[in-house]
Amino acid sequence: QVQFVESGGGLVQPGGSLRLSCTASGTIVSSYGMGWYRQAPGKQRELVAGITTGGRTNYVESVQGRFSISRNNARNTLDLQMNSLKPEDTAVYYCHTHPRFAMWTWGQGTQVTVSS
Repeated sequence: QVQFVESGGGLVQPGGSLRLSCTASGTIVSSYGMGWYRQAPGKQRELVAGITTGGRTNYVESVQGRFSISRNNARNTLDLQMNSLKPEDTAVYYCHTHPRFAMWTWGQGTQVTVSS
């Protein structure tokens, strides 16, 4: 069974930065398109940023210019650098393939809270 493990979340003040990291079973991160998703209380999970196997990236408009997704194929890790954080970025953040393979379950996620 594929496992995704996210880390790096925490409490940060508005305008602050966090860097999230994700590891996955085997060579998932280096072999598939990957994405960072988030789910805020009372809202549906949404794709925040994606990266193809070729390195092409895409972002939801609300984080464009503030977040940066990257992958380290040698370490099989996926990162999300988040700058200029806003209260509306508060959510649980998850990594998964993108497009998402539904047969692989979500990890536990990592909580990001932006508050003064």
